Amino acid sequence: MGFVFIIILRILFAACMVFIIGYVFGGFSKKPALRTITKVAAILVIVLFIGTNMLLMRFAFRHANGPWCHDRDLPRTEIKQP
Repeated sequence: MGFVFIIILRILFAACMVFIIGYVFGGFSKKPALRTITKVAAILVIVLFIGTNMLLMRFAFRHANGPWCHDRDLPRTEIKQP
């Protein structure tokens, strides 16, 4: 399920980048509707970048032994020193 969200976020990120590149290098700045969509796309790129990083960090730290870990019920092995 998480992989699907990552794919969707990447596709939306690429679509936003098309509008931003079209504004900078193309004729998107001449049409008011495309200018508005490009402003929304610029904001959405920032939100998607932060959201994707948060999602990837959540999956990366899922199996870590830290305060963010949800598997506190699992037994922990301790090494006894002689």
